[in-house]
Amino acid sequence: MTTGPNLPIPMRALLAGARRKESALLDLTRQLVRLESPSDDKVAVDACVAVAAAHAKALGGRVKLHRQKSFGNVLEVRFGPRTKAAKEGRIMLLGHLDTVWPLGTLKAMPCRLGEGRLWGPGTLDMKTGAAMALTAIEMLIETGLLNREIILLLNSEEEVGSPVSRPITEQLAAHCSAVYVLEPAQGLACKTARKGTGAWHIDVKGIAAHAGVDFEKGASAIRELANVVETVSDWTDLKRGLTVSVGVAGGGSKSNVIPAEAWGDVDVRIARMADGERIERKFAKLKPVDKRCSLVVTGGINRPPMERTRGTVKLYRQAKNLAADLGFVLEEASTGGASDGNFTSALGIPTLDGMGAVGEGAHARHESIVLEELAPRTALLAGMLAD
Repeated sequence: MTTGPNLPIPMRALLAGARRKESALLDLTRQLVRLESPSDDKVAVDACVAVAAAHAKALGGRVKLHRQKSFGNVLEVRFGPRTKAAKEGRIMLLGHLDTVWPLGTLKAMPCRLGEGRLWGPGTLDMKTGAAMALTAIEMLIETGLLNREIILLLNSEEEVGSPVSRPITEQLAAHCSAVYVLEPAQGLACKTARKGTGAWHIDVKGIAAHAGVDFEKGASAIRELANVVETVSDWTDLKRGLTVSVGVAGGGSKSNVIPAEAWGDVDVRIARMADGERIERKFAKLKPVDKRCSLVVTGGINRPPMERTRGTVKLYRQAKNLAADLGFVLEEASTGGASDGNFTSALGIPTLDGMGAVGEGAHARHESIVLEELAPRTALLAGMLAD
């Protein structure tokens, strides 16, 4: 089977091929899911990465491991013809193999088939997406449709902010014309926008005193923290897609002691790049109301927002047309959660997210994927790589 610039992608043939490979795709997914891979366990993550690397190598992929000391190794695999010129149609498939689930979760959440779904930790977020990518590439190889270089990058610590893989992602993506992120779909839709994320930690120091004998000599760190909570919470602007939330807080020692210490952890979500710098300036200017107290503020924006750019919309329209050839309507959506696609989009590279599995329960006990959506979505991914 061949195609060219004036020939349509044979989407129905790709769908038939995806259905034939569905059983093998599920086998690979279950193999990955049963290799539990919490972000903070390097040995466990590396074992999962090694299985994906072996599968990719068996397909003829050019495998490179970016070895890490504190986190799991990052897997880079290149398929198709080697491309020397910058970009030149090269595409990145971006995902991760770490999960939020600790070792031993499988005992309470076994990987199983039932009720038209595959259940288990990491099925939706996002080991099925990795298996779909390898299957889509295999289909293109077998049908002679792999006519460009594809970089598959599977990171090992996305769930904790991608501290070591971010520079690798950005460096490789800079030489690609498009990025498809293998994160799960938003319902049935792909994602054309994601909020950026920020995290701050605020330590408050006060003055301890006996709450009954020397009340006026104390300076309450908890009361000052309450002032901080009110201040930063008022920075929320829902119309701009900006939210500021103090999600965890604590302090004090005994009920009869004016608290000398308190702290809070703040989550920030931004929909616009400009709001990142603005909110960082606000945190830097935080001052205590009670001058006897002091604040130590640390943190910042971790992931820039993935904004709905012209390049991303063009990719979405392309995917929507191919989905129509497959017989389903592909909508677009935005989400408050972030992914590694935020990094590539911020570089100005057209990035289409949510190209992985359809399901529900990411980070939840009912995490699962819908089996009937597996073949159509894999065919769509293959079509996007061939188009």
